[in-house]
Amino acid sequence: MTETAKAGLMWANVFHEYGGLDVLRYEQVPRPAVGRDDVLIAVRATGVNAFDLMVREGRYRPNKRFPHILGEDIAGIVTEVGSEVREPLRVGQRVFVYAAVGCGRCQMCLAGSPNVCVQYQYFGAHLPGGYAQYVVVPAFNAVPVPDGISFEEGAAFVLNFLTSWHMLVTRAQVRPGETVLVLAAGSGIGIAALQILKLAGARTIATASTDEKLQRAHALGADALINYREQDFQKEVMRLTGKRGVDVVFEHVGSTTWDQSVRSLTRGGRLVTCGGTAGYDVTMNVAHVFHKELTLIGSNHGTKPELLAMLPLLAAGKLRPVVDRVFPLKDARAAHEYIQDRRVFGKVVLVPEHD
Repeated sequence: MTETAKAGLMWANVFHEYGGLDVLRYEQVPRPAVGRDDVLIAVRATGVNAFDLMVREGRYRPNKRFPHILGEDIAGIVTEVGSEVREPLRVGQRVFVYAAVGCGRCQMCLAGSPNVCVQYQYFGAHLPGGYAQYVVVPAFNAVPVPDGISFEEGAAFVLNFLTSWHMLVTRAQVRPGETVLVLAAGSGIGIAALQILKLAGARTIATASTDEKLQRAHALGADALINYREQDFQKEVMRLTGKRGVDVVFEHVGSTTWDQSVRSLTRGGRLVTCGGTAGYDVTMNVAHVFHKELTLIGSNHGTKPELLAMLPLLAAGKLRPVVDRVFPLKDARAAHEYIQDRRVFGKVVLVPEHD
């Protein structure tokens, strides 16, 4: 055991105030204590999301205190199990983390949807996350990783694929033969969406910022490609669909794409959104909504049963997380900068050091 561990400490990448890259600090912090219904996980990999940058910059402020530890996508090894845990978990087990924590008492929690609990919280947002050597989570939130899946792949899978599945399968209810516009197809959730839509039998139109990303999106199942830096994607959608428009828009960008997304829909179309990485404030002409009888659908994370339903597809290689680059945990600043520069195709992952 290291001197840090003996002292009840661990290494983490934290921030003590909102701001730029320089607020991230690699330092020792207290190792979390395990409650009776919890498990302690030695983090082996944690994903980096655009959401992390929003929280660090203060554009979204879910954390109630500083210092704060980011990291919603977590994969690791169970190292301690609480005294009253009833989940089939054991020390040494490989797990990843279902990130939503609800109150456990409200109507939505009792229905199995803590992701829409009025008091929902997420690791890395409201709660300390995976940018650390260890994290404590309720046993309910620890899910065994299928054999043959690496920790890096597990961290690249759990949030992105669950979010996309909930958006497309549960909320938008995409059907075979429909045409779906996937914005920012090189993002983690965009890559997940392409694969899920291919399994669903849908036709996809993918947007991305470079031709290289588009070709990689094509290899994952995209049927038509739009470079949004060189083309107006709404006009290109209309050209590709013979002025019909698409049945569904997979939207997660927000302010810079919203109006074009709405205008890309066919009559009776659905727009499903899980966020706004470019900004939450959007504008549109409401006439497009009522004249064309459009449906705007909100989607927030996903449920544990949905995650469990995807595991056989992950184990069989039908859903494949894409890891773009792996950084040591101490280099979280470099990982954030890499995402800011829009060089990413897939998931950026941080790996803590362990003796």
